[in-house]
Amino acid sequence: MGVSLAVKSNALELLKSLIAIPSFSKAEDETATCISSFLNKRNIQVNRCGNNVWAFSKNTRKDLPTILLNSHHDTVKPVAGWERNPFEPIIEKGMLYGLGSNDAGGALVAMAATFIHFYEQKELPFNLVFLASAEEEISGKNGVASVLDKLGEIDFGIVGEPTQMQMAVAEKGLIVIDGVAHGEAGHAARDEGENAIYIALKDIDFLQNFQFEKISEQLGKVKVSVTQINAGTQHNVVPDECRFVIDVRTTELYANQDVFDILQRHTASTLHARSFRLNSSGIPIDHPIVKIGYTLGLSAFGSATLSDQALMPFPTLKIGPGKSSRSHTADEFITLEEMNDGIDRYYQLLSGFINYHKKVT
Repeated sequence: MGVSLAVKSNALELLKSLIAIPSFSKAEDETATCISSFLNKRNIQVNRCGNNVWAFSKNTRKDLPTILLNSHHDTVKPVAGWERNPFEPIIEKGMLYGLGSNDAGGALVAMAATFIHFYEQKELPFNLVFLASAEEEISGKNGVASVLDKLGEIDFGIVGEPTQMQMAVAEKGLIVIDGVAHGEAGHAARDEGENAIYIALKDIDFLQNFQFEKISEQLGKVKVSVTQINAGTQHNVVPDECRFVIDVRTTELYANQDVFDILQRHTASTLHARSFRLNSSGIPIDHPIVKIGYTLGLSAFGSATLSDQALMPFPTLKIGPGKSSRSHTADEFITLEEMNDGIDRYYQLLSGFINYHKKVT
């Protein structure tokens, strides 16, 4: 029978309410309260830690596997170029405009609707936990990582991000590296010093052209990009230091630490990784939930963009309504059709998992 029209309508109203509340990373208090109130009004017991909000299905049992439904309610700040008020939810020609509508409000409320549909069912062969997390856009320490230990053992998770309801079975990890090339200061008019810019340029040339040997079937190559550079104090001084930033997108074939070590061995500059915690993540393509997705006509792909699943130490499938290319753009929107399809697909995936359990038990 699927999720009712009333539940879908309520999910749309929730999304409109969330759009109207600024919820930049680290400042999501009001949207956390809004989500909590939405669930409480439906007699769902809510847990909250900081700006993370979660709830368990009513008939949760310790002897059952647990599935996590997770998406985030923080947003980036609006970029220049908005022709509409980013905090005014407006529906035009079947499209809901507003900051966070696509990334990842549509997925969040679609998951909430799906969770509500299954919430009171007594014969579920699994537990469900719905988590609306904070600080996803900055991979913050007070986001999903701060509450995972409060959820108990999770067998696998479904992470809601705009993927056009196709299955991201793998996701690249991230290392942000600060590089410093060290030279020796001197007067630019004389043959003095050692120019740190030239040292950095040699390293940057290496970084631009180096290829890691292993290539992932789903994620392709490890991608290395120098994205910032800064050096020099005035025109007539040979700089003794040149700083640059490296953005590295890793695959499941390399641990982040190993990628860093390889780059450091081949560069003269001193490298410092800001963090190693955002490793590549995903789910085996023979996992039951992926097989169920295939039966629904969904396709699988590897995602180049990062999400909270990088912080989850269990198998995760990233899937949600909306389109990744709309994220962080002016006049962000999600279509009503995409939202309804997202709810239907989440329902079908979980229903398929119910049938899977009936066959194996």
